[in-house]
Amino acid sequence: MSKFTEYHFNSQRALVRVDFNVPLNEKFEIADDTRMKAAIPTIKKIINDGGKVILMSHLGRPKEGPTEKYSLKHLVPHLSELLGGAKVFFANDCIGEQAFLTESMLRKGEVLLLENLRFYKEEEKGDEKFAEKLSKLGDVWVNDAFGTAHRAHASTAVIAKFFPPEKRMFGLLMESEVASAEKVLHQSEKPFTAIIGGAKVSDKILIIENLLEKATDIIIGGGMAYTFIKAQGGEIGNSLCENDRIDTALEILRKASTKNVNIHLPVDSIVADKFAADAQTKNSPSNQIPYGWMGLDIGKDAGDQFATVIKKSKTILWNGPMGVFEMSAFQNGTKIIAEAVAAATQRGSFSLVGGGDSVAAVNQFGFADKVSYVSTGGGAMLEYFEGKILPGIAAVLS
Repeated sequence: MSKFTEYHFNSQRALVRVDFNVPLNEKFEIADDTRMKAAIPTIKKIINDGGKVILMSHLGRPKEGPTEKYSLKHLVPHLSELLGGAKVFFANDCIGEQAFLTESMLRKGEVLLLENLRFYKEEEKGDEKFAEKLSKLGDVWVNDAFGTAHRAHASTAVIAKFFPPEKRMFGLLMESEVASAEKVLHQSEKPFTAIIGGAKVSDKILIIENLLEKATDIIIGGGMAYTFIKAQGGEIGNSLCENDRIDTALEILRKASTKNVNIHLPVDSIVADKFAADAQTKNSPSNQIPYGWMGLDIGKDAGDQFATVIKKSKTILWNGPMGVFEMSAFQNGTKIIAEAVAAATQRGSFSLVGGGDSVAAVNQFGFADKVSYVSTGGGAMLEYFEGKILPGIAAVLS
């Protein structure tokens, strides 16, 4: 059983770092509450134990201190709703007099949301004095913000030193994120297929190299595939290509061959005469794309081949779309992948989907509840699979 589940929060002030960095529209309404919902089980456990909950988070990237646009006060009504109508107090500062006064008046089972941590530059700088001030608001520190675990900020890592080991722990969300990532990285059943998409090879070099030690198959789609195709001598027309990464792509292919890892590139593509939703489109072999045309999605044959590989897999990691799925003309490849991952999961495979665009895709196509786990952390998950030590995790475990 986990430390968090075993811990009894009765009368304890639980200072919880959550990731409430949610998108707001021009009316300050929440466009997507996924991250808020993900933190609710942790908050409810503390409330049900008779603890007091003090929540801290950032929102957006404010540059010049307090800004209406980035105030967490806009989240209070919906947070109360998600907690079944529970009273949620708000402090207009995170380390100011009102924060400490409101916290001192909290009763068992009540919740206090602090104002945006990033209204202070000290948060991102990992300032110790700022972290110490925050720490005085709680008896126990709970890190439940996987989306910020790769940042050594005051509230995500530095604050840990002001709590003894038995008083710092992961929340339920962080526990499940880490357990799912560990299952893929270190306890994966074979065949293990990693599906890597997105625009640039440079963004995914480290994750691919690390996965060469783990995976049996790596599917490469999205814009980054054309750098690999050009590296093999293919004609890619006006498709996205990082010419300075041609040698890197060849080295990855060479390493894969020596390690008996199968690299799968799209044999055909949906190509367009411009990067636009109303572009003319046609199917083309991925290594014979005409000049003036660009690959914006994988083709039908590539989709069928990728789906076959995925459905034979016991472990699946998906990070990055197969094309410009935001445009309906170029979303079919990503949808085929989502369907194949869901089908494999239904047959007993373990599937982990992570990275902002991949998560957006499974949500958009209605497959979020048909895969084993959908990660809330884009950059954090990417760095985890690159083999890096995440400060927000190390701070709890040290």
